[in-house]
Amino acid sequence: MTLLAIDCGNSRLKWGFCQTAPEHNVHWLAQGALPYADLAGFADILRAQPLAERAVVANVAGALVADVISATLSALQLPAHWARGQAEQCGVRNHYEQPEQLGADRWAALIGARHLHRGPCLVVSAGTASTVDVLDADGNFQGGLILPGADLMLRALAQNTAQLPLSDGHFTGLPRNTADAITSGCLHAQLGAIERMYAQVAALPDAICLVTGGGASQFFDLLRIPKRWVDNLVLEGLVRIGD
Repeated sequence: MTLLAIDCGNSRLKWGFCQTAPEHNVHWLAQGALPYADLAGFADILRAQPLAERAVVANVAGALVADVISATLSALQLPAHWARGQAEQCGVRNHYEQPEQLGADRWAALIGARHLHRGPCLVVSAGTASTVDVLDADGNFQGGLILPGADLMLRALAQNTAQLPLSDGHFTGLPRNTADAITSGCLHAQLGAIERMYAQVAALPDAICLVTGGGASQFFDLLRIPKRWVDNLVLEGLVRIGD
């Protein structure tokens, strides 16, 4: 089966075409990303790709983006499934107090993580916001964090303080100028949240931190925990949801 997976995040759209096979093996044929300013050209991108049998979509970008995606898929006569947080799906159980309130992207990332790693893991997705979620070895989503991403922290400081500029500093252990102090502080906030949450699974056999997202490259190498980079983890989960 050929599937189109679409991840409508806070800042941009990510897409991928893949072929699935028995045992949920996935072969990616093409992947890409698109800023929302260029969304009108999404249909042309899809027409140039392999013909899919259906689409599966996660959307946290709001109703206007959803309307454009719906119209685009309808024009291509491509049936679509819209992912949503559920109590249980694809081997993952959702222990959110109200499972339907869990964002579709977080839910898909958890499902993707479950299929890539069967042990306990911390699932980190870093974009405009960073999410840090605990998934145990039995597939139970135990809970997690949402915090501003590093770039959003930088912009917030620049916009809401009188004398702290938008920083182009560098990470350092003991910053000795304002630009480095700002950059290092924002990255330490990401690292601290991730490493404190990882402590909840660190002693368990085969525990690891799975990291994805456009903002993760800023801090991935700085993490002092077992870790693995996964490109487009949300798309990996969407394929399992749609298969």
